[in-house]
Amino acid sequence: MKILAIDTSCDDTCLSILEVRRTKKVIPKFKILSNIVSSQVKIHQKYGGVVPALAKREHQKNLIPLLKKCFKKTNNLQKKKFSKKISNLKAEKVENFLKREGELYQKTKIFLERYKKPKINFIAVTQGPGLEPALWSGINFARTLSYFWQIPLVPVNHIEAHIFANFIGRSKSQILKLKTLFPAIGLVVSGGHTELILMKKIRKYRLLGETRDDAAGECLDKVAKILELSYPGGPEIEKLAKRGKDVFNLPRPMINSKDYDFSFAGLKTAVLYLTRKIKREKLKNLKLKANMATSVQQAVIDVLISKTIRAAKEFKVRTVLLGGGVIANKELRKQFKETIKRKYPLSNIYYPLSMFCTDNAVMIGISDYFKSLRKKEVSLEKIKADPNLKI
Repeated sequence: MKILAIDTSCDDTCLSILEVRRTKKVIPKFKILSNIVSSQVKIHQKYGGVVPALAKREHQKNLIPLLKKCFKKTNNLQKKKFSKKISNLKAEKVENFLKREGELYQKTKIFLERYKKPKINFIAVTQGPGLEPALWSGINFARTLSYFWQIPLVPVNHIEAHIFANFIGRSKSQILKLKTLFPAIGLVVSGGHTELILMKKIRKYRLLGETRDDAAGECLDKVAKILELSYPGGPEIEKLAKRGKDVFNLPRPMINSKDYDFSFAGLKTAVLYLTRKIKREKLKNLKLKANMATSVQQAVIDVLISKTIRAAKEFKVRTVLLGGGVIANKELRKQFKETIKRKYPLSNIYYPLSMFCTDNAVMIGISDYFKSLRKKEVSLEKIKADPNLKI
């Protein structure tokens, strides 16, 4: 089985082609045939955050060139002997799907006229959550390809996909076995989401808690801005924290609350007030900044670990699965592993390779596989962007 996966949930245009081989006792084998991520960091950097309209424009510009690269790498980019204009009926449908996608309409029309149908079994696309304008570009593009090539389209939940990123790139000794995996706790920590999920089995979930305001990644980005660091802030905080010490007594919001919700707005506000008390000249001191970065990072880590371990114990899980861009933080990984071993040794902990923590289409393709097993096709017209999609 081969899957073309598309993700335009935020500011990265991501495309991938996966080959899947089924196995009975373990997670299926996923072979990455191509994987491309086009970053927009430089475009949004000067604004200190992602501008949805600009993100959408870049997706419209990138999707066809990246699709060609993916197909070329997998020997799927086959030109027709003669370019043939699309029939009026099909042209009308293609235009209807892409009428709000600017230059993407003409590029896609020309591509479909020039190239043959690829050897693909399914197409996957992120439905949400994410930035609505950005999501629509990927969805409209995927709907067009699905209609024109008559290949089933599967809408995917981006949060679920971050958890499934744990199934990529493992050695034979690390392959996850289905029998010993569940029940599990999934913790997704990204720029806009911090969610704790009880997983009874694949695609059977219960949302235990989520962020009430700023997500962990969002908090780190805002703190980085306060400290006059560049965007995105998470990696900058991590880099600076290696030089500092946890000397500031910063709050750990909701760490002792009886529920599993998160709140990091108070932490960001505490840093803002603290920096206002410090003289501007001192704030430029690298050592002081490094200490602040260390204290902020440690506060976030403490909350995430505390809530996750408490949930793992309460629900007697076998596995803790981490996912999302913030999980690429090496200090967070290290402390999670050490604390799980010390406080809840009955559970195994897994996290994706760093390159698959941030947004990518490989994880979208894996989610497609598990959804496609249900063999329930969704009408193309019913697949719509859902920026607040729940797991």
